Amino acid sequence: MNKSTYFAHETAVIDENCQIATGTKIWHFSHIMSNCTIGENCNIGQNVVVSPGVILGKNVKVQNNVSIYTGVICEDDVFLGPSMVFTNVINPRSAVNRKNEYMKTTVKKGASIGANATIVCGNDIGEFSFVGAGAVVVKEIKPYALVVGNPSKQIGWVSEYGHRLNFNDDGLAICPESKEKYQLKNDLVSKIN
Repeated sequence: MNKSTYFAHETAVIDENCQIATGTKIWHFSHIMSNCTIGENCNIGQNVVVSPGVILGKNVKVQNNVSIYTGVICEDDVFLGPSMVFTNVINPRSAVNRKNEYMKTTVKKGASIGANATIVCGNDIGEFSFVGAGAVVVKEIKPYALVVGNPSKQIGWVSEYGHRLNFNDDGLAICPESKEKYQLKNDLVSKIN
């Protein structure tokens, strides 16, 4: 861990045996716990906890007041909105130690999770999907899916730029910003190159 390659605010606490890559910024009152891996050019907001064993890919943006618990993996380009919540035990009890029962949750490349959303452990979040603010995710989210509500429900599809996709009768849509083309087939979206 070479501190000269990343920035950490003086109030941040960084435990031993962390891997923090070049260009990452760690802000006020955040705690980076042992044996976690943080990729290049991540931004760790204020009052964030990154628990032991967590893996963050490149360019992950973690907004203020987020706790990323053991068992969570965030791939490249993930956005975690302010005060969103991960869990890692399906049936927690104060008097029952379940540290050996932590469930894994993977947030795939390019996915965004909105402010105050809750991700119940064991439910992967698909590539470039978008979890709306305040949603409670209780099942796996498909790539490019847009989900909202409690419990979360899929209400549409989004592009890699985060815009709603409107598919025509042939199952084709174009992102209004990037002009990239997408296909909807068998209830799955893919980008057409």
